[in-house]
Amino acid sequence: QVHVVESGGGLVHTGDSLKLSCAASGHTVSRYPMAWFRQAPGKERDIVASISSNGRKSYYTDSVEGRFTISRNNARNISYLQMDSLKPEDTAVYYCAVERKTDGPDYVGGPHYRDYAYWGQGTQVTVSS
Repeated sequence: QVHVVESGGGLVHTGDSLKLSCAASGHTVSRYPMAWFRQAPGKERDIVASISSNGRKSYYTDSVEGRFTISRNNARNISYLQMDSLKPEDTAVYYCAVERKTDGPDYVGGPHYRDYAYWGQGTQVTVSS
């Protein structure tokens, strides 16, 4: 069983930065892609970014490309999401997730929430204008 805990959310202003952390324990998390999703009220849970097990490949949704950076530290089983130039439309609950399968060290994980087996409880990010 894998236990996932996010931290680092908060209330910031437009243009500010935040860094989210995700600690995953149990099993061999370092072998699996990890991802960050977000869900705003009344909307679906959508992927923000994902990273391969070796940390060398990543994926970003178009709206955060160039502003957010995903990374991971496999020695500590931690993933990070550095969020810069935040906008009000980034306001959401952010979730960290671990993929269901490993498909090679460069596999960045699937794009849909159903591709992920383990989830944290979420951390709120609010960006005021």
